[in-house]
Amino acid sequence: MDLFLLKKIISFMLMPLSIILLLLFIAMLFYRLKPKLSFSSLLLATTLLFFSSFAPLSDTLMTPLENNYPAFTKSEKPIDYIIILGGAHRSAKGLPATSQLKSSSLARLVEAVRIYHLHPEAQIITSGYASDDESSNAEKVKQAAIILGIPKHKILTENFPQDTEEEAQLIAPRVLNRNVVLVTSASHLPRAMAYFKKYGVNAIPAPASPSVKDNGQKSWSYYLPHVTKLQQTTGAWYEALGRIVQWLKS
Repeated sequence: MDLFLLKKIISFMLMPLSIILLLLFIAMLFYRLKPKLSFSSLLLATTLLFFSSFAPLSDTLMTPLENNYPAFTKSEKPIDYIIILGGAHRSAKGLPATSQLKSSSLARLVEAVRIYHLHPEAQIITSGYASDDESSNAEKVKQAAIILGIPKHKILTENFPQDTEEEAQLIAPRVLNRNVVLVTSASHLPRAMAYFKKYGVNAIPAPASPSVKDNGQKSWSYYLPHVTKLQQTTGAWYEALGRIVQWLKS
């Protein structure tokens, strides 16, 4: 089996929702044979679902990942490259490229466009492979960037990196000793910065769309479980696993 696919399968199985579904399956399977095991699995699944969807806990897990770097402000020096790390999309005929991007990719693109308007001298590098789609993420983000007003000749694509480390490996030779901005999701940025530094690139961090936006005011609904917080917890856990793997490799 391909190592990259195996890594994806393992990480998927370790996600909160996958564990919850496994516990529920065990609860149903042993409902009559082992009632105590069934009840314990059901209780554990319910507890994990509640706390994974509970905003105070989810925000506590995510905030340390997202608060490592401030929002990008105009650089005193000219910017040579703005790198947009790969996200996800789904090609669909009849929809503009901006609507084919999933939320993480769209947020990264919007942040890169904002930075480009501050530094129109820069070139943009989009990155990301095709997976099972007809188009690479790098190409789809390029199409969306053109729709948003970025000149086509200002965009370069890296169509083959499958993960963050491969992106750093492939892009680093092009941008060494240049003034570079690295754009990715706020929670993903610490891991991405470490990989690019490993390959000799001291980039300026540009966090895109942090999910925790605390203005100090919280209504009663904040303390109710919510599906978006389950997604946020999953993202925090995914990044934690990624950083463990990164640490083991180093």
